[in-house]
Amino acid sequence: MMNEPDLPDLPDLSDLSTLESEFMRAIEAMVMVAHEPVAPELMAQLLEQPVSTVERWCQELAERYRQAHHGFELVRVAGGFRFQTCGDLSPYVERFVLNEQHARLSGAALETLAIVAYKQPISRAQVASIRGVDPDGVLRTLSARGYIAEVGRDTGPGQAVLFGTTPAFLDKLGLDSVDDLPSITEFIPGADVVEALEHGLRVHPVAEAPTVDDVRPD
Repeated sequence: MMNEPDLPDLPDLSDLSTLESEFMRAIEAMVMVAHEPVAPELMAQLLEQPVSTVERWCQELAERYRQAHHGFELVRVAGGFRFQTCGDLSPYVERFVLNEQHARLSGAALETLAIVAYKQPISRAQVASIRGVDPDGVLRTLSARGYIAEVGRDTGPGQAVLFGTTPAFLDKLGLDSVDDLPSITEFIPGADVVEALEHGLRVHPVAEAPTVDDVRPD
């Protein structure tokens, strides 16, 4: 069995400021090498400190980066903390990664992903009833990308597979939980807009041209 590496000797507990500095540097190091957001519970376990204290240190680090106007920030997403570039620098980052970016999801895939995100847990048949088309291919694509996964079985006849979003989905959108999704009402047009659309699409009868019999002289 491989032995765990020995931790460095920590400063004297009486020197609280130095001790906190050491722990905060350890947090930076862990988040830096992690491929996914690091849960504060895990960091608390490794540092042998309360979760609330670790979360406070993370918030203090995030504030330091903001005040120093760094090009990166420490944010909480998908239940953990990670480093990411600042939003106002996205044009430069986009240029940098332009040649390495992955193929974007199709409109059908984005539509299906939105349905799963807002209606989860949801079955394939339920997705099909909402979209009006067979979603099997799109669901396989989203599953292969790691954005959705099987989260259970329906209790009804047939026990259909139920789908839900994954931590990778939250990570991609920069969300801490699905509760942070914008309200779906923000995307529903108001009653006046719907009425205007219905009026514009309404078919109005066309008056028939008069016939020869209609124009006969008296």
